[in-house]
Amino acid sequence: MSNNRPAGKKKKGGCRGLFILILLLAVLVAGGGWYTMGLRAVEPGSTEEVVVDIPSGSGASMIVEILDEAGLVRNKTCAKINAKISGYKNLQANTYIFTKGMSFQQIMKIIETGDFEHLSKESIEVKDGARLTQVAQDIAGQLNTTPEEILAKWKDEAYLKELIDKYWFLSDDILNENVMNPLEGYLYADTYYITAGSNTIEGFTEMCLDRMDTELTARKDKIDVSGFSVHEFLTLTSIVTKEATAGDQAAVAGVFMNRLDQGISLGSDVTVGYIFDIDRVELKQSQLDSDNPYNTRKFAGLPPGPISTVIGDAMDAVLNYQKSDDLFFFADENGKVHYFKTQSDFEQGIEDFGLLKDTETEE
Repeated sequence: MSNNRPAGKKKKGGCRGLFILILLLAVLVAGGGWYTMGLRAVEPGSTEEVVVDIPSGSGASMIVEILDEAGLVRNKTCAKINAKISGYKNLQANTYIFTKGMSFQQIMKIIETGDFEHLSKESIEVKDGARLTQVAQDIAGQLNTTPEEILAKWKDEAYLKELIDKYWFLSDDILNENVMNPLEGYLYADTYYITAGSNTIEGFTEMCLDRMDTELTARKDKIDVSGFSVHEFLTLTSIVTKEATAGDQAAVAGVFMNRLDQGISLGSDVTVGYIFDIDRVELKQSQLDSDNPYNTRKFAGLPPGPISTVIGDAMDAVLNYQKSDDLFFFADENGKVHYFKTQSDFEQGIEDFGLLKDTETEE
């Protein structure tokens, strides 16, 4: 291939980058004291805490903007320069607690390493794939309350309407009489650190919803294009979460998309297990025959709502599902997932692996 660029012309990108770097270095040399001061803490010695959400995919420049908006940057120009020349790598999305007594570089180091050792705060983990009943059990002790009180709050219609007014992604879908747990699937799975403002049921709930807001906002355009409402999207994502590990989630999501498109029931035992709050291996035939609308063996389409917590990776697996002609799948005793296009091939696979019944997608 010939190079038709006129002789004597040079690419501008490299020169521009070099010029910017030289300019930055010149600024640092000429105004070193100004630069150093600009990276110091906003309030040296302060222990005032600030909770900050760093969304997935955030680069150093975006993080500067987030920290500045949170009141944690003394001089945004200095912070931008530092972010440009320091080569921060592997910046980790999470909900962080910083203090106004931390320098910009201290804060960035924490985000770069995901290190929370600087905190003496108690943490609460919302586990990926957990049912809301399990979440209530896990957090009750740290919030000095009972699982029953937490679940009652999460079903309180007046409180739910307040949350619907506050968060764009919450809708009257969660108030549907068939939805077993209105906030199921909406509390983002992550490790949270309790502060004075989040040590109540309401405070903790909104901290989880704030994180979900960040994750859903980052994917809002793709969700809109998918044709699903947010409620439907989280419902499908939760089923995929319970059905498959990370490596198989995109392919499993593709199977479910095919079944939805063809009007075939999802045939997912995990949705039946959700009805009875048990694992699918414990399901009895009478439960599999349940008339509950969450029974996707019996009813086509999505169930009334999500069945577990989710994380961003599972969301991305659904949004970028693997296209195929497969309509069936099952996991063998080693956890390997096998996919099939026809009922007969699927049944033959079940027989070949000595499985007594389909535990995944049987019509």
